[in-house]
Amino acid sequence: MSEQDWMIANEQHLAATLKWLRLKLQQLIPPPQAQGEISQQKTTAEPSNGWFKRNKPKSGSMLLPSPSQNFGDNDIKSAAQEIEKAGHNDPPPALLILAQRLDLSTFDRQLLALCAAMELDTRIATLCAQAQGDLSKPYPTFALAFALFDDPDWNTLSPHSPLRYWRLLEINQPGAQALTASALKVDERIVNYLKGLNYLDDRIAPLVEPQRTKTADQELPPSQQQQADAIVTRIQKVQADERVPVIELLGFVSSSKRIIADKVATTLGLTVYTIDLKTIPAHIGDLETFVRLWERESQLMPLAFYINANDAEASENITLKRFLDRSNGITFVDHEQSHITSSRNTAAFEISKPTPEEQTQLWSTLLIETAGNQPKLLAEQFSFSQQEIKGIASIALNEIGGDTNNIETALWQACLKASRPAMEKLAQRIDVKAVWNQLVLPIEQKSLLRQIVNQVNHRNRVYQDWGFREKMNRGLGINALFAGDSGTGKTMAAEVIASELKLDLFRIDLSAVVSKYIGETEKNLRKLFDAAEDSGAILFFDEADALFGKRSEVKDSHDRYANIEINYLLQRIEAYRGLAILASNMKSALDKAFVRRLRFIVDFPFPGVEEREEIWRKVFTAATPIDENLDLSHLAKFNLTGGNIHNVALNAAFLAAQEESVITMPLLFNAARTEFKKLERPMKESDFRWQVPTEVVA
Repeated sequence: MSEQDWMIANEQHLAATLKWLRLKLQQLIPPPQAQGEISQQKTTAEPSNGWFKRNKPKSGSMLLPSPSQNFGDNDIKSAAQEIEKAGHNDPPPALLILAQRLDLSTFDRQLLALCAAMELDTRIATLCAQAQGDLSKPYPTFALAFALFDDPDWNTLSPHSPLRYWRLLEINQPGAQALTASALKVDERIVNYLKGLNYLDDRIAPLVEPQRTKTADQELPPSQQQQADAIVTRIQKVQADERVPVIELLGFVSSSKRIIADKVATTLGLTVYTIDLKTIPAHIGDLETFVRLWERESQLMPLAFYINANDAEASENITLKRFLDRSNGITFVDHEQSHITSSRNTAAFEISKPTPEEQTQLWSTLLIETAGNQPKLLAEQFSFSQQEIKGIASIALNEIGGDTNNIETALWQACLKASRPAMEKLAQRIDVKAVWNQLVLPIEQKSLLRQIVNQVNHRNRVYQDWGFREKMNRGLGINALFAGDSGTGKTMAAEVIASELKLDLFRIDLSAVVSKYIGETEKNLRKLFDAAEDSGAILFFDEADALFGKRSEVKDSHDRYANIEINYLLQRIEAYRGLAILASNMKSALDKAFVRRLRFIVDFPFPGVEEREEIWRKVFTAATPIDENLDLSHLAKFNLTGGNIHNVALNAAFLAAQEESVITMPLLFNAARTEFKKLERPMKESDFRWQVPTEVVA
């Protein structure tokens, strides 16, 4: 049956129901001699704005029975047969669907129809008043329903009856008025549902939003399709007398969770609506109303609920527990680790992004002839969901237009940009500018740095193609310790590696990672490492001894939890598949277990005279105005690191700019004195004795 045909059939069923209700009410009206003035009340013709179109009454006819009219059981029986005939459709009319889904009895359905008739037929109010023998009661009541319908059910008065539990009726009970005599009004949402207008309740709509990820016509990667099938199977196994389990979607990949939840819902014929846990009302009364309305909506539309519970606080987890305890619809809960303590059964599923092989296939499908070897390289370095890959490929292809020569650069840059937001919440991105020829180090140290670059470039060949991954479940990443005094080039070396690999370099912000609350540091570290693995970023732990320090003897709970954090770091950095660089000027302060797990240890020595002279030669740019008489060999006598030399050169440049002159030896001496004082180091006056060469003076 088409939607238009169903709407016509539903209108016919409603019209037949209204006719039957009018006849039932007319039959209940007392005879004229007993009703006094009531029998003399005559209604006017139906207003032109009635919802149903009816023929206008003929001249002189009355909508209420006159003494000569007789509405008997045959008329009511005939009207009931019309209702039954109009209800034999597939799908059935809205009233019958509502009764089936909300478990309404025959009496519940009749009472609900009577209350809805008040909104659909302007004659019903007068008929209700006359049937109750009181013109001040132009509305339905429980008492009227008990007298009007066969087999009345007194359980309908209970707060737990379907009509009241599902908030289908509103009861206006002022003061001490009896419940049975109170005015009844049908909920507006239900009136419109009976008309055939099915929409989300206005009291819930502002709190939720429809799932925007649509996968009905899309194929999921095999690994994710298996997860979706497993969830569908788990839900379909629920028996009629069981509650549907809460589906916990674990992990940090919310985009993949949403795709899988939408696929499951589509398979089950549901629509997914998303809400943030913080939005769910916390007050008991408001929460109860929200739960009942939501459950009602899940039956009428039908719906599935997707709750974003990431970063939930303790009080919000209590609200989540209360909501799950009181609800019974299909609910997906998105959080990183399982912590639900609801009385309902739960089914937990760890959701991941597509596998590297699946991502390679996705890239190849989207790039087609422009792919080359790029899909494999992108899948090896980055990790994206199906939707993210489609978005990145679209952006890159639009940027290059028809110039396929730049596709590799465009794709790589698009991947870097797409992966940055998750990392920038937890770390500081360093704007990489240093290159190899700026780095002044002994040959041995430079060789080690190049080995690090080569291992990153060839790790997938060794791990994947040559089979080492099959024998290893940890240590698949590459980690290195840069040890040396401050200013010896550790950060610059990290920049050089990032520049060579064309990857982002992120300095870890300890204030965003370390927390005084138990368990929060480990949680933040897990987010950090997971985001880094997905983005392919290089992690740079500056002052690493603050995080990777030695474990101490347990004397109290603080020592125990501090050791737990270090133990977690030991495990996580070994399992990390990217490049992590630790920098420290206190190598001896690091825990020995960390040192054992390090792939490389690069010692950055204090620069000698020759290295310092080379640093001085490279510290100025081509655009820097310098005196042609600068004596770099003399400047190299200053016992300074590369970082200190940079500070001296920069301060001298500002002095020269102030004096509107070039950078001269006296200005450099002044800046050097300032630097030594800052470092609280003794100065050799002989180093500050310098004269312009005699041949220049002549």
